[in-house]
Amino acid sequence: MLKLALTFLVIGLVLGLLGFGGIGGAFVGIAKILFFVALALFAIFLIVALVTGKAVKNAVD
Repeated sequence: MLKLALTFLVIGLVLGLLGFGGIGGAFVGIAKILFFVALALFAIFLIVALVTGKAVKNAVD
């Protein structure tokens, strides 16, 4: 998802440089949304892994 956000950011910046500010701004906005969604998913999965990882380790031992 971060790769997709980076792609949208680069395309948006190139479009902005070429004079297509409206569509370039839209691409940059989409890149921002994708970045924050990826950040939120990372935080959620990190918390879940920390909570359930101990339970799995205790079950194996």
